[in-house]
Amino acid sequence: MITAIALMGMAITACGQNKNKKHNKEMKTLVAYFSATGTTQAVAEDLAEVTGATLYEIKPEVAYTAADLDWTDKTSRSSVEMQDRAFRPAIVKDLKDAGTYDVIFIGFPVWWYTAPTLINTFIETYGFKGKTVIFFATSGGSSIDKANAEFKEQYPEIKWKAGKTLNRATKEEIKTWAEGVCFRQKND
Repeated sequence: MITAIALMGMAITACGQNKNKKHNKEMKTLVAYFSATGTTQAVAEDLAEVTGATLYEIKPEVAYTAADLDWTDKTSRSSVEMQDRAFRPAIVKDLKDAGTYDVIFIGFPVWWYTAPTLINTFIETYGFKGKTVIFFATSGGSSIDKANAEFKEQYPEIKWKAGKTLNRATKEEIKTWAEGVCFRQKND
C-alpha cells in the first residue's frame, strides 16, 4: 500500500520527470497549445501542471476574431483555411528552445474533424524529428482520430503516440491519461 501511494505521488510529473533509461537523463516535456476561445487553453494548463511540463501558447500572427471562427460561414477565415489543407497560417515564432524537448503535447480545438492548419505550421516551423509528440484536443463532438492518422502519415519522422479528446476532463482524468500515454513503450 505504501509503495502504491509513493508511486502515485511520483507519477504526477510522469512525462516531465521520467528518466530516459537509454540516455539516462531527465525527459523534458512541452505542452504547446492553440486555443481560439480559451477551452483548449484550460486543458493545456491542467496538463502542464500535472506533468510538470513547460506551457507554451501557439499564437497566430493575426489573432482569430469571432467572425473568423464562424464555421457556418464558408467565407470565414477558418473555413477558408480548412478548405485548403496546404494553407499554413503564420504563427509567432518565439519558442526558442524547441529542440530541447523530448516529449511534446500539442493541443488544439478540432476543426472540420481534424487539427487546424495552424498546427501544421507549428510542426513544420519547429520540426520535432525523432521527438515523441502526443495530441490532445477539445471539440464540440468530433474525435481526434482523423488528426492522429493524418499527422502520423504527413510527418513520419516524428514518434507519434495516439492523442485524445479531453472535453470537460477533470485534472485527475488528464493526469491519468498523461501517465498512461507517457509510460507506453511503443508508438501508437
